[in-house]
Amino acid sequence: MKKQTFFLGIILLLSTTAFGQIKTVPVKVKTGFEQKFKEAKNIKWSRENAKEWEAEFTLNGKSYSANFNNDGNWLETEHQISLAEIPSSVKSAFEKDFPGFSITEADISETAHGIAYELDIKKGAIKKEVSFDATGKRIGK
Repeated sequence: MKKQTFFLGIILLLSTTAFGQIKTVPVKVKTGFEQKFKEAKNIKWSRENAKEWEAEFTLNGKSYSANFNNDGNWLETEHQISLAEIPSSVKSAFEKDFPGFSITEADISETAHGIAYELDIKKGAIKKEVSFDATGKRIGK
């Protein structure tokens, strides 16, 4: 029984780390990326899951990540922003919905559906991630 559990653990470990390892990035994915981010530098690819690739790169001095599906279609771009870059509509909604919380990190996420501001927030030991659209409407939970 111990041997079987050990081998199952090894298989699980190998299968969970396989997606994070760099594999040969499909030409369609690279082409889609190069068309959207012509000026990107320091590109590092990883496998997000079986249907998605993620590129981490530098553009105009900022660190970005962008996701593409296996057909090379762009899905999302994300990068960290300063607290000063959060629109006042988002700050107002955050302060109203989460009194006493502070923002520890802010990211902007762009998809075909629009822009979202993803905020890591905390109040004492409570930590959450919340998202708002540009008008301050809460997205998700």
